[in-house]
Amino acid sequence: MAEPDGRTLGDEEVAAAERVIRSGMLSSVWGTEARALEGEVAAMYGVRHAISCSSGTAALHLAVVAAAPDPGDEIITTPITDFGTVAPILAQNAVPVFADVDPADGNLDPEAVERLIGPRTKAITAVHLFGAPAKAGALRELADEHGLTLVEDCAQAWLTELPGGGYAGTAGHVGTLSLQQWKHITCGDGGLTITDDDAMARAMRLFADKGWDRAAGRSHAGLGLNYRMTELQAAVARAQLAKLPGVVASRRGTAVQLVEALKGLDGVRLPRPDGHAWWLFPLVLPGGGAPGVAAELRQAGIPARAGYLNEPLNRAPIWDGPIYGRSRYPLTGPMAACPQAERMVAETLLVIDWNEHYTAEHVEAVVTVLYQALTPPPSAR
Repeated sequence: MAEPDGRTLGDEEVAAAERVIRSGMLSSVWGTEARALEGEVAAMYGVRHAISCSSGTAALHLAVVAAAPDPGDEIITTPITDFGTVAPILAQNAVPVFADVDPADGNLDPEAVERLIGPRTKAITAVHLFGAPAKAGALRELADEHGLTLVEDCAQAWLTELPGGGYAGTAGHVGTLSLQQWKHITCGDGGLTITDDDAMARAMRLFADKGWDRAAGRSHAGLGLNYRMTELQAAVARAQLAKLPGVVASRRGTAVQLVEALKGLDGVRLPRPDGHAWWLFPLVLPGGGAPGVAAELRQAGIPARAGYLNEPLNRAPIWDGPIYGRSRYPLTGPMAACPQAERMVAETLLVIDWNEHYTAEHVEAVVTVLYQALTPPPSAR
């Protein structure tokens, strides 16, 4: 198999880094690269504002800041995601509330979300898991009905297309993007938020720069951290952004080949290709057995794993101890069960690493092993 990490780093990124170093200005406060990146991302996504920052987790923190929860307020999210989705909720002294997922794709189930909305609910954070579009339209309707902020975590979903048109990240009030090493495009670490809301954009930009209103001199308008992206990060990200459409198109091409080739295989729930950006290639085995199939794929040299996480985040060890110092604040009780998510992680979810360098030969190798692993011998039929 090809290396699972992919990467399209080359001469363009070297030239971008050299351009910044030779300029002598590596800080985005006085440089031009981060502002240019923001303009290019805003134009690509058709939004008014893009705010650059130091990581995808920082972007999610900015989004939570924009939602403006009071201490103890609740933000509903998914238990199948990176902890970067949840850490910013706690950092703002809000409470993560985990809603269960659709067992077909692992994305938030809007009906499960609706059941958890209460008087302290402030926002919903949806994750477009593995690049598959979440039910952002239904979640936006819920958010509007209850006066909540909808945040879309698009770390794994660059150029994911929503059913009603537009990209993932544009259905909610704020979308977040990641430039971490293993995402579709990278500058090592980095992130952006996107929004059409002027007030939210200002709040996020201030928070990313220590609450510093640069137009007012050395004046701090509010609480903030240093989440600034450097000029080196931004320059490399700009070179990568130019390659993004080709990266996603290539991943889509081979992923669709694999979906088509697996349509005759029993015992597998295939991902829906519509709008998918294929950060990973997920399969669901409704009857269970994902760990064993993943082991067979790895033995054949195909990078795959079961469950994606060791445990869904509602069962993570963090909830068994203190959060701040010796205090469990802002938590008030145990995390609720999410049966669908828990079964997916333990038994049914299988993910295969995917990237823009895979070919038809790689697809065929995956198909061969999956048919061998999931087709019972004649004596067992």
